[in-house]
Amino acid sequence: MLTALSIRDIVLIEKLDLTLEAGLTVLTGETGAGKSILLDSLGLALGARGDSSLVRAGQAKGMVSAAFNLPDGHAVRRLLRDNDVECDGEIIVRRIQNADGPTRATINDQPVSLNLLRQVAAELVEIHGQHADRALVDVSAHRRLLDAFGGLQAQVEAVSALWRQWSGAASALEDHRALMAKAEAERDYLEHAVAELAKLSPEPNEEQQLAEARQLMMQSEQYIGALDEADTALAGDGAAESKINAALRRLERRKDSAHGRLDSVVAVLDRLLAEYAEAGRVISEARRAFDYDPRELEQSEERLFALRAAARKYRCTVDDLATVRGRFENEMQALTDGGAKLAVLEKAHAEAKVAFEAAADKLSAARRKAAKALDKQVGDELPALKLEKARFETQVASDGARPGAHGVDRVEFVVATNPGTPLSPLMKIASGGELARFMLALKVVLAAKGSAPVLIFDEIDTGVGGAVADAIGKRLARLAGGLQVLAVTHSPQVAARAAQHMLISKMEDVKAKRMVTRVQPLSAQSRREELARMLSGAIVTDAARAQADQLLAGQG
Repeated sequence: MLTALSIRDIVLIEKLDLTLEAGLTVLTGETGAGKSILLDSLGLALGARGDSSLVRAGQAKGMVSAAFNLPDGHAVRRLLRDNDVECDGEIIVRRIQNADGPTRATINDQPVSLNLLRQVAAELVEIHGQHADRALVDVSAHRRLLDAFGGLQAQVEAVSALWRQWSGAASALEDHRALMAKAEAERDYLEHAVAELAKLSPEPNEEQQLAEARQLMMQSEQYIGALDEADTALAGDGAAESKINAALRRLERRKDSAHGRLDSVVAVLDRLLAEYAEAGRVISEARRAFDYDPRELEQSEERLFALRAAARKYRCTVDDLATVRGRFENEMQALTDGGAKLAVLEKAHAEAKVAFEAAADKLSAARRKAAKALDKQVGDELPALKLEKARFETQVASDGARPGAHGVDRVEFVVATNPGTPLSPLMKIASGGELARFMLALKVVLAAKGSAPVLIFDEIDTGVGGAVADAIGKRLARLAGGLQVLAVTHSPQVAARAAQHMLISKMEDVKAKRMVTRVQPLSAQSRREELARMLSGAIVTDAARAQADQLLAGQG
């Protein structure tokens, strides 16, 4: 829910901090008091188009912040996490409008794009009122709302999975057909390339191995010379080894009578002789490793040259030659397998198509059934809202030629406000008040299904009498049982049903010599006076107060 709204230097509002409660909150005040400023401010925070004229005269910038309290699993938290925005605790969206034009947006004090702000706002708040560009008028949302009303999400997900399977099969089939066409057009080239690369038989990482071996062979004489020098230095005239042997034999003869005191010396000398012999062996072995046949070097150079020539020819690296060979062989296989793979892909594509179409048809039938139920329930709401002559219909148009992840249906809510007139899209309703009441009827029926947690209704009681206003109030209160509802209203029947009542007024700031807008939460007594004013006008009478008492008592 929306827990707080803070406004700084927007139009006539210098400083405003509102704390909002759950349930139904109404905002009332005389015409021109600034109710539209409040909604425009909230709209700015939620991503509406910025306008430098919103900044209060003489100020460099204006700012609006809105704080929301949401459950842990709410879609907004997932969306923010996906965009690396911290979202523990309250979600605070903020928009700063500069007097020189640009705006900045933040969520939890992290800068965000206007696009992300609008995505978040769409999950948080819906505004319904006198304008056709508000929430439920968007045709793209109608299918989702119908699916939510009918509890069809599981069917939609199944259809979506089958659509992905069919699309994947179609892509695989298309790719293979393209491969076959390409292979047929280049058959002679492919046959030559496959034969050439098969004969060459390139191996992964072969270029590096050959280059290293070639380098070693080219420098083998230098390595052999160094090893010969090491062997000569080690062997010398053999005197060192003879002296060690002589010392070892002499000590071994006296070792037993020394009671262990010569054991360590004998062990070291014995190990030294062994290492001496091992060093000679290792040097000889290393020397043999560098003893190359000149023909081996020549073969290595020829192999390296052939690989690099092939890489230039097929426009790839030497390491990629094995991959290129595999691709060519795959293309040739497409021509020589007798169409076996093509048949497998065609069968998979056909089966996926049939499965999708069957599931999409079932989903279409379920949507039509849900549409009838939705139409009836909305229709039942219309008479009390002074729309007794109007018709509401959910049109489900199926087009198998235009399938998608959602199925094959286009869903649109259409209405006719008078008998004999054709059904038209919601956005074409001439009267803003009628549109708002249709929206209210829809929201009451849809309730929390597919709805944002905060609903705002802007003067939806315009042009209606007391009975209709009372019906509107009842429905707003019913909605507020599961959602937070804010309503700007001129109707005392609507205002009397609120859990929280705020008065918007415009007054002169004598010290600053300008008009300012104020918003004040009303106490029980102040609320009675405001309802009496709404009932009687400028002069509040005792009769109006008594009627206000009756309205308030009737809501208990």
